[in-house]
Amino acid sequence: MTALRIAIVGYGGSGRGIHARLAREVGLAVTAVVTRDSGRRQQAASDWPGARLHDDLDALVAARAGYDVVVVTSPTALHADHAAHLARAGIPFVLDKPIGVDAHEARAILAEAAATSTPFTVFHNRRWDAEQLTLAAVLARGDLGDVHTFERRWERWRPQPQQRWKENDVIGGGLLLDLGPHLVDSATQLFGRVTSVWAQTRALTTTTEDDVFLVLAHEPGGGLARSARGVVSRLWAGSVVGAPGPRTRALGSAGAYVVTSYEQDASPFEVFDADAPAGAEGWLTRGRERTPVPRAAGGHADFYRALVAWLGEDGEIPVDPADAVRTAEVLDAARVAAREGRTVAL
Repeated sequence: MTALRIAIVGYGGSGRGIHARLAREVGLAVTAVVTRDSGRRQQAASDWPGARLHDDLDALVAARAGYDVVVVTSPTALHADHAAHLARAGIPFVLDKPIGVDAHEARAILAEAAATSTPFTVFHNRRWDAEQLTLAAVLARGDLGDVHTFERRWERWRPQPQQRWKENDVIGGGLLLDLGPHLVDSATQLFGRVTSVWAQTRALTTTTEDDVFLVLAHEPGGGLARSARGVVSRLWAGSVVGAPGPRTRALGSAGAYVVTSYEQDASPFEVFDADAPAGAEGWLTRGRERTPVPRAAGGHADFYRALVAWLGEDGEIPVDPADAVRTAEVLDAARVAAREGRTVAL
């Protein structure tokens, strides 16, 4: 199925700026869009001449012959309803992360799709980040020895919050559900199942949390690292951070892997990379000694390449939805840990 036709539910920031862009990069066509917003309808018509524009999901389902798979980029609070609607119609779909607002919704989505044998996957695109792929290669080579600590910061300087549902929706918004799924999924892919969670969350400038800190204990021997002692992940997400910390640090008995900045995010650590050679992604460090690490091949468009292969029945699923359910369970535990001030076992 090389000429995969995409329908997008919602044509806002991620629908247009991420999914439609990646589909075009892979050579796929967006042939249907669901949105009532007049401005977004104009954008979709301009971006994809000939694409059919629908007001709601019922209209999209009724026009089933016009697409092969639906990409759901609606607000998180609508994911469960939209997923159930598509599963009952037997239409393959991709859910943008998070899979749902909590683990109960996540398990219900999984059960609904299983009951109707409807294929679906979840858009954990950060598995294809350059730093994630490069760190995976570092771990596979054993460059760090026995890893004991993983740190990742998704921090930005945004003291004036944007006025979007992600900042204002107390059910589906907030950084725990926006950035938390990426942070937790990345950590579990590298270091295995989470056995306990400790967390702090705060709302500094928004009605939802915009300051998040998670501490995850991983099972010994888990993930790519297979560290005998079990890794502890420390994960940050913050919007009011005037001095973002190093993006990634993985610490082991033989050294550390460090990525100081990410994409175009401002960081006082940018100077660290001033003399980095072309094609490098982070550093292997041992005290003052540092060696650039070659960037691993890959990128976010590989999710869509994998989607084409999977739906064409000659490839593996891009992201197993069961992984997204386990991530939702970790985030639920983080809410309890933050609220009750204790470590929550999983």
